[in-house]
Amino acid sequence: MAGIPDRAYNAACARLASAMGVSLGAARRRVEMKAAAGAIRDTAGKQALAEELLSEATASSADNHARLSSLLEAVGRDEHFMLED
Repeated sequence: MAGIPDRAYNAACARLASAMGVSLGAARRRVEMKAAAGAIRDTAGKQALAEELLSEATASSADNHARLSSLLEAVGRDEHFMLED
């Protein structure tokens, strides 16, 4: 049976999961896979990796928000279109 991970590592994965909109398990798997690819075995290294992924996710979410907002703006003849009263 796998040991219980460090509390700080769990918190970092939880923040990553919240920023990405996925489950804690999915965020932890993403960190574990990146850690395995980078040959990181210690919990402190995995926690730092989770924090790095979190900063990347928050930076890209701001870009995605601006892109989505520009795509959702009405253009031309659709500007005054209404589906319902």
